[in-house]
Amino acid sequence: MFRMTLMYNSKNLCRLKLLTRNRILVACWGINGYDTTIETTTSSSIRLINSYVNNNVDKRFIVPISNKRTFSSGNLPTHYKVALPALSPTMEMGTIVSWEKKEGDRLNEGDLLAEIETDKATMGFETPEEGYLAKILIPAGTKDIPIGKLLCIIVPEQSDIDAFVNYVPTESSTSEKTPKKTSEPPKSQPPYTVQQTKTDATPEKPATVAASMPRSQPIVSQIFTGTAGRIFASPLAKTIAKEKGIDLARLSGSGPSGRIRAQDVINAPSMLAMTMTPSMMTSFEDIPMTNMRQVIAKRLMMSKQTIPHYYLTAEIEVDEILRAREQLNEMLKSENTKLSVNDFLIKASALACQKVPQVNSSWQDTFIRQYNSVDISVAVSTDAGLITPIIFGAEKKGLIEISNDVKALAKKARDGKLQPQEFQGGTFTISNLGMFGVTEFSAVINPPQSCILAVGNTEKRLVPGGDNKPRSASLLTVTLSCDHRVVDGAVGATWLKHFRQLISKPFSMML
Repeated sequence: MFRMTLMYNSKNLCRLKLLTRNRILVACWGINGYDTTIETTTSSSIRLINSYVNNNVDKRFIVPISNKRTFSSGNLPTHYKVALPALSPTMEMGTIVSWEKKEGDRLNEGDLLAEIETDKATMGFETPEEGYLAKILIPAGTKDIPIGKLLCIIVPEQSDIDAFVNYVPTESSTSEKTPKKTSEPPKSQPPYTVQQTKTDATPEKPATVAASMPRSQPIVSQIFTGTAGRIFASPLAKTIAKEKGIDLARLSGSGPSGRIRAQDVINAPSMLAMTMTPSMMTSFEDIPMTNMRQVIAKRLMMSKQTIPHYYLTAEIEVDEILRAREQLNEMLKSENTKLSVNDFLIKASALACQKVPQVNSSWQDTFIRQYNSVDISVAVSTDAGLITPIIFGAEKKGLIEISNDVKALAKKARDGKLQPQEFQGGTFTISNLGMFGVTEFSAVINPPQSCILAVGNTEKRLVPGGDNKPRSASLLTVTLSCDHRVVDGAVGATWLKHFRQLISKPFSMML
């Protein structure tokens, strides 16, 4: 196994991919100040890496290449330990969906070894070494596997397989590839469960309970009830008892004829609260969180807690764009292509970002990064959660190309086949809930982006027309969420003004 290391100096997420014959040889990721190791399988690949690095990477940040095979040695035959790789920059844990090879199978360069579920998608993991699969250490279906965990053993010779039949990894071998962290992230709390009270538990003696209570608090000594077993209590006392979970049957009242008053309930000790019984509990099911759901929760929480959101809402007449869409779809019927309103919105958003580049920017702590290309992230709902595949260079693409890209990416997203480079990044996001009948809503910014456009549905309304006569118009409600650290209110309003003009007069997109 040949290995080289790069040190990235920039704050942005870096990505290096080397391609040969339409197959990814190398995919590595690096963040400011972190070493990134590139691993390949052949000497020809290392030459390709050298050529790429010499032409594309700043030599100041390169650590010399070490052409060293990472085979293990000892009492066992020569073998290669395959650990769980980081298949995306945000991946912390993974799930083995399936093993595509069995123990004893021959492994050739480029063979699919396993399907691994990351925080965003299910990805194929190719074998990193030619040889034979000697031992699978993590069975299919295992969840929350940390990066660097030993997955399997590969040997170069078929005769070496038997030596690993009873192989058990040591603690050092399972953690040798796991990077050391200075601090552990807080562990998520286990799902909340309601514990039922044991029915055979010995009840506390009334005298013991009474002795432990202050004398000023009423304790049950005798309950005044009617002939039908009714408990006499004021309406306010009943309301407070219900809110606090106090069993009125265990209280004695201080009112006339033992009537329970509100003050009696307020002064009641907390241990008189009603015990949950199986008949009182609501049935429920604890659903385990997927890696994708955990990442969504973490990023949205971070967005709302750290980004100062503000919102701008506008209503836009879309009659002309609806007519243009109908005419274009009629023309494209023979090509089996159908444009959606969302395709026009993506194009208009990209052009508006060109006119107001401050919106096409991101907050980078010590500086603001303004992008030259408009990469539109489109929110797609899947069974596993929300994901945002990207239309790269949307300002340069036509409506047909945008439409085809959206359809292809949405299908891959719902099938869980998106690659990291297809959903990580983006400079502006659009979230459209109009097809669900939502009139308007405010979306949460997708960091590190500065803005997200929330699109509602189209409604027919009466608006003032010529000669003070009302006319019918189709109105679309949109809300722009902005990061006030990057986009001031006037800048956001200017972007919305240009967007309105492009949507109201779709032919202006051709100018």
